[in-house]
Amino acid sequence: MTTLLHRDAEPSRPIRAWLRSTPGTHIWLLSIAITSLVIQLSTRELERFLLHRNSSNIHELTKHPVQSLFTSAFWIENPSSLLLYLVMFEVIHGTVERWLGTLRWLCTVGIGHVVATLISQEYVLWSIQNQHLPKRLAHAMSHVVDIGVSYGLAASAGILVYRLPRPWRWFYLAGVLAFFGVPLATGGTFTDLGHVTALAIGFACWPLTRDAAPGKPVAANDRAGHSS
Repeated sequence: MTTLLHRDAEPSRPIRAWLRSTPGTHIWLLSIAITSLVIQLSTRELERFLLHRNSSNIHELTKHPVQSLFTSAFWIENPSSLLLYLVMFEVIHGTVERWLGTLRWLCTVGIGHVVATLISQEYVLWSIQNQHLPKRLAHAMSHVVDIGVSYGLAASAGILVYRLPRPWRWFYLAGVLAFFGVPLATGGTFTDLGHVTALAIGFACWPLTRDAAPGKPVAANDRAGHSS
């Protein structure tokens, strides 16, 4: 009986190990699921208020800079895309966090999110001040919905290039450069600029990977999971 119970429990071990080694990814994902449910159950007026209030646009950055940079990372505009984000979080964030450890992953994602948001909104401000936007759009762009979950993903996608062995690394690099770079090069928006900025931040975080050999995650909680 003991052997049978032990065998039945075996399939859950990889899942438990994965969750233990990627706490940040799954806490973040749970937060997004909760805010998406709130949006789904809200009236149109409340939805509009919540998305604008938690955006990191020019208006909110001017009034609540720290708060808007933080809260914008926990909302997505369309709750129906939650499943897509779940897959991307597991594949991209989960892989990077397990490989580098939660702290280094969080540094990469946090820097990418903040810098990409500030640069993209600085571009919007510059466009307004230099009258590159029609006057009727200036106010709308100052209050545009700008929630930055995808910026963190782009930063993780950038640093993930160092996780892959050659020659697959070069195929992956070409793919992410095309995925994020082509929209910007073909008349993209401030969001596309933010994505490319976050991707570049991920590339620039290479020093965080120096002692994280492929296949050997450095997270303490991951080592504990294996030792058990």
